[in-house]
Amino acid sequence: MKKIISYPLSVICYFIFFSNLLIFHVIQWLALKLGGYQAHKKSVDIFNLFLMRSLNIMGTRFSIDNPHDIPVNRTCIFVANHQGMYDIPPIIWFLRKHHPKFVSKKELGRGIPGISFNLRHGGSALIDRKNPREAITEISRFADYLKKTKRSAVIFPEGTRSRTGQPKKFAVTGLQVLFKKLPEALVVPITVNNSWKLFRYGNFPLGVGVHVKLKVHEPISVSSDDPTSLIALVERTIIADIR
Repeated sequence: MKKIISYPLSVICYFIFFSNLLIFHVIQWLALKLGGYQAHKKSVDIFNLFLMRSLNIMGTRFSIDNPHDIPVNRTCIFVANHQGMYDIPPIIWFLRKHHPKFVSKKELGRGIPGISFNLRHGGSALIDRKNPREAITEISRFADYLKKTKRSAVIFPEGTRSRTGQPKKFAVTGLQVLFKKLPEALVVPITVNNSWKLFRYGNFPLGVGVHVKLKVHEPISVSSDDPTSLIALVERTIIADIR
């Protein structure tokens, strides 16, 4: 019965979702041209809130468990498991005070209204996963930008999303570069749960009644441990709370 209901709801949801992409592409462009970074950043925050609200049509709920007082004037490296593209709007919205910028694959920097514009102009890093040397150079540049601005990174070390919720092995190179370049930063593990259930039937129809949960774990100083041990700790922390 849920799958039958999900067909008409998914049509409405996708219509509103893609309408938001187009509308906020224009809004972002205007905000950046007329108001600079701060105006553009606010438009991106509201854009992602609207993307979350479009999923409410499917009965989707979003919540975050964050009992920690994470400083907003210190660069954070948010590290999360990756279950689907709908992991991203709640991270941007709930952590907006930290100015989250993403390490993303280069292909997403073009062709997607609203999203590609933000990735290209909002301070994120676009890497070519087929060219490791170039990717390292880009992440190093990204780290310099974060250090200068006190903004924060979001990285999904699994690389590609898990379609079943089961975690994939973390790739370590990107984290190693960030840790080396940002020893004064905090690394903050985040566990994402249930996002994959939106795609339990594939891209269409979407799953109904999904509760996407984010759990923010205790921040750790990057300088508190050697990079290899720290990455292993972060991976264990995230995986331990995947349900």
